[in-house]
Order: sequence, then structure tokens, then C-alpha cells
Amino acid sequence: MNKLDFYTLDVFTNTPFAGNPLAVFVDAGHLSDQQMQSIAREMNLSETVFIREKTAKNRWSIRIFMPNGEIPFAGHPTVGTALLLRSLGWLETWDKEEDLILDEVAGAVPVVFKGQEPEVTAIFQTPQLPVIDVEKSTLTQADMAAMLGLASADIAEQPFVASCGVPYQIIQLTSVKALSLARLNLSYWREKLEDHIAPDLCLFAYSDSDVDIQMRMFAPAAGIAEDPATGSAAAALVGGLALKHNLKKDTGWMISQGTEMGRPSRIGTHVRINESGIIAVEVFGGAVVISQGTLLRQPL
Repeated sequence: MNKLDFYTLDVFTNTPFAGNPLAVFVDAGHLSDQQMQSIAREMNLSETVFIREKTAKNRWSIRIFMPNGEIPFAGHPTVGTALLLRSLGWLETWDKEEDLILDEVAGAVPVVFKGQEPEVTAIFQTPQLPVIDVEKSTLTQADMAAMLGLASADIAEQPFVASCGVPYQIIQLTSVKALSLARLNLSYWREKLEDHIAPDLCLFAYSDSDVDIQMRMFAPAAGIAEDPATGSAAAALVGGLALKHNLKKDTGWMISQGTEMGRPSRIGTHVRINESGIIAVEVFGGAVVISQGTLLRQPL
């Protein structure tokens, strides 16, 4: 009977039982795609990571699966896997700028660590620069209000689509209160967005609290009613804002997510800009190892 060791972490938080849960299988190079998918379905978390192999010094190949399919890149698996590798003592000393590299389906993702235990932060650059397309949204403010159970006046402006590897509908709301009241009408979503190039919704409102932006993310196409912390959505949001407002200098935003779910998260973001435009989008956050376990059986 082949056993598989795994860890679970709470990501984009330094507080246990907050943030976004993640499972990481640390020796999964022999598993088939079908086996990894079956295990991800069994774990039933928003994402499960499989570390395939160490390909070079401080460089690992990983695959990321949701319960219903593989995804090429995601933020909280990147942060969680990097911090787990560090906590396990798997990193070697070297003189490169990045501390490790994770090869994901979308491309190589360099990661840098900042801070000291127990509050180390992992910082990564998205594998793709942001793109924005207002035309691809096709949804009016009234459409989005109906989809979210809100008044049209609660939608600040026309939604737009942005991506740093994963496309999202970006919807600005007029207040944090409106954000907290949003409830996805699944029937209306199926009618308007289920077959869209960007079916996932990233809602946000500017905040006057200890963060810059409050955010929520709905991904019914992936079977996720709501996600407590979404690095790829945060990257798409800030990259899209930088493009939309034609920002000319480096800008950072601290984002809060998961409050409505009782799993508060903090996602740091930074858009690096020079005279030629955006040169990088960075996302950063912490993680807490919660459990260590063994899968006693492998799927056929």
C-alpha cells in the first residue's frame, strides 16, 4: 500500500484557522493526472498542490489542482508551497536574487522571502504581466447589480476584465457595506457568465480601515461559492487598476479578503512601473502550517 505524505496550511495569514486552506503533497512525482485529480477531489479544498520533482538547486516543479480540474497558476498555492519548503529546511544557500523558483504550468515563478519567523512573507511575481479588456466584460452595471442582489447605484462603474494569468470580471462597488451585502444569483450568473471567457467575479471596494481595498471572489464555474484569499484575483485587480488609470510610478495596495466568510486574509500587492510601463506585478503574504498527515491509499 503506497502512502503519500501531505501538509495543510492556512495561507495569506499568520493566524491559524484564518486565510485560505491549502494541501501540499511533497513527493508526488509518480502520480498520474487522473490520480492527482482524484486526490484533489478527496481533499476538497479550493486548491491542492503536488510537488513533482526538484529540477535544480532551489527549484521545484509543481502542479495545482482544484476539485474539478487543474489550473496553470494560483497565488495562495504559490505562497503556501514556498513557505512550506522553507519550513521543511529544503532550501540551499545560493547567491541568486530569488530564494526559490516554482515551475508551474503557466511558467516559472520566482519567490523571495522577507522577515523573520514566525512572520516570514513570501513574495512572488506573476508569470504574466497584466492585460485589461473592457469590451470582454459585456455586462452593464445593471446586469452586475442584478447578479449580485444589489442596487445599480451600488456598482461604481462598468465592470472590466483583467488578468495576470487568470481572467476575472473586476467589479468596483461604491462602499464596503455594499460589498458585504453582495450575494451571487447563481441562475443569473449561469445566464450571463457561465460560458464567458472570464466567468469568475472579483468584487472590490476602497477601504478607509487598515487596508487599502476590501475584496471578495466568487468562482461558481470551479465549484467555489466564495474564496477567502485569491492571489491571482488580487494580481488581476491591481494590475488592471494600474492599466486602467495609466499609473506612472510604483504603487502598492494591501487587500483584505475573507471577512464575510470568517476567514480574514491579508494579501499584499505591488505593481512595478518604469518609463516603458508595467514591468512586474508582485503578490505577497504569510502562511501557517496547520497539519501533517498521510494518505493511506492511492487512487488507481
